Amino acid sequence: MSGLSHFDAKGDAHMVDVSEKAVTARIATAEGWVKMAPETFEIITEGRAKKGDVIGIARLAGIMGAKKTPELIPLCHPLPVTKVAVELIPDPDLPGLRIEATVKTTGQTGVEMEALTAVSTAALTVYDMAKAVDKAMEIGGIRVILKDGGKSGRYEAK
Repeated sequence: MSGLSHFDAKGDAHMVDVSEKAVTARIATAEGWVKMAPETFEIITEGRAKKGDVIGIARLAGIMGAKKTPELIPLCHPLPVTKVAVELIPDPDLPGLRIEATVKTTGQTGVEMEALTAVSTAALTVYDMAKAVDKAMEIGGIRVILKDGGKSGRYEAK
């Protein structure tokens, strides 16, 4: 299992030991999208969804998802998350919502998983809130677009 830090020499899964790593400021940003029918897009952006403010509730769900990441991802370290920002941007060309989440901490490991979980949770919340009118919505494009801090330095998606 060479190169995969969550496996030991025998190939067994384990939590990475970060105790010797320096405490540094860390940030990660992830993105994704929810594609939907034009009619669904109008319902959401005009605030006519029966379950309420889809964008506002999905933003809160994304923030909550980031904070719950170590409870969902088995080998993820619990971190003192210092900032979570989730934006849902209506895109009529999709049509749908583009989602971006940025997570910050000062710690010994990065927050990429928290940013990815925030985007995923926000996207799933959009689906949940609008599935009554559009079961064919599609979630995709979820990826890390920025990571900075720690020994490996800065990564920016191309």
